[in-house]
Amino acid sequence: MAGFRPLSSGLRALRPEAFGADPRGERMARIRRSPHFKDGVFQNPGGPARTRPSGSTLDFAKAFFDKDTRPRRSPKGAVPVYASTLADLARPPATGLRLTWTGHSSVLAEIDGRRVLFDPVWGRRCSPFSFAGPKRLHPVPAPLAALGPVDVVVISHDHYDHLDLPSIKALAGTDTLFAVPLGVGAHLEHWGVAASRLRELDWHESTEIGGLTLTATPARHFCGRGLRNTQHTLWASWVVAGEEHRIYHSGDTGYFDGFRQIGADHGPFDATMIQIGAYSDFWPDIHMTPEEGMRAHLDLQGGPEHGPMLPIHWATFNLATHPWAEPGEGTVAAARAAGARIALPRPGEPFEPTSGAVPSEPWWRGVAVEALGGGPAAEVVTEAVVKSATDAAAMAQANAESDRNEGASDGSGSPERLPTG
Repeated sequence: MAGFRPLSSGLRALRPEAFGADPRGERMARIRRSPHFKDGVFQNPGGPARTRPSGSTLDFAKAFFDKDTRPRRSPKGAVPVYASTLADLARPPATGLRLTWTGHSSVLAEIDGRRVLFDPVWGRRCSPFSFAGPKRLHPVPAPLAALGPVDVVVISHDHYDHLDLPSIKALAGTDTLFAVPLGVGAHLEHWGVAASRLRELDWHESTEIGGLTLTATPARHFCGRGLRNTQHTLWASWVVAGEEHRIYHSGDTGYFDGFRQIGADHGPFDATMIQIGAYSDFWPDIHMTPEEGMRAHLDLQGGPEHGPMLPIHWATFNLATHPWAEPGEGTVAAARAAGARIALPRPGEPFEPTSGAVPSEPWWRGVAVEALGGGPAAEVVTEAVVKSATDAAAMAQANAESDRNEGASDGSGSPERLPTG
């Protein structure tokens, strides 16, 4: 994998702002000192991970642009976004812990009197371009500014569906602090976040913010925002611990044995937020299937008797060739098989994981193209391909076709209630 190669001044002038900035100076020196940086790149736990389609490019293209399966990768009508998010958030959580999943991997966590916002993505597209790239399949449940003050924003890694330029620019004008993996701070400084507001961590490092301890923990993934991927920004999962509660956010990751050690060191958790979408046989090392996500949850918790799992990284963007509803159905099936608790909130629906009840309706069934059974994972679009500027034209064509097909149905069916304990 290539090491650091500075862009020429001419190419740098053409570089979109959303590409961010490469680490330099003392930040780059710190990266080189990291025990997880070797041979010019950050290393994954468990050995090298495949980050590109392992099969034929032609086979991948056929799967992605297949006109027969493409309709199943989006909802057939309006996604039932929660209607009273802001009103519910105006009341403090009775238990001291409340989670609000706003879509994809974005979660507002209110924990022991503090507010933590994970991977905020409020932009219309997760792309460096306004004209191409995956666009939202449902509106944001509430404006970002209307959420109120946030004590700390946590970023898992620098891919476009986790580190969103419009969202960061909106938050740059506030007093919030940012906890980010090593190297990611270069992007934020480039976009106007003061260095004094950054807490940039390597794996196993912690920072204290307002009585919370935030720890960057390992994940099995990769990084990159531009035409080339230098692997000079780290990716991480995160543990947030307060006086009474502790939670875990997986970011993006493939399954690996390290979940057990994270759980032993920091768990059990009052809730885990686990990635269960964008998985594929083409790149099995960097994203988890729902079954693997449940396995990771149980590793972290040491068993099914502890806090629930909130499935994330699905339903908001069309990043996969598997059906839109399959990650949700797969998670339901995996939870039933394991006897584990899961939370199934609609986008924007606040819930308290330690309360007597959590949302349990498979809300997506009313707008899925067809009922699904939660079977094995199908092929998906790798984030590396989705985010690459070289694929912008192809994504523009695909999204234009999707735009023409929108509005075919109102998707007004009501989901049934499903036991989650």
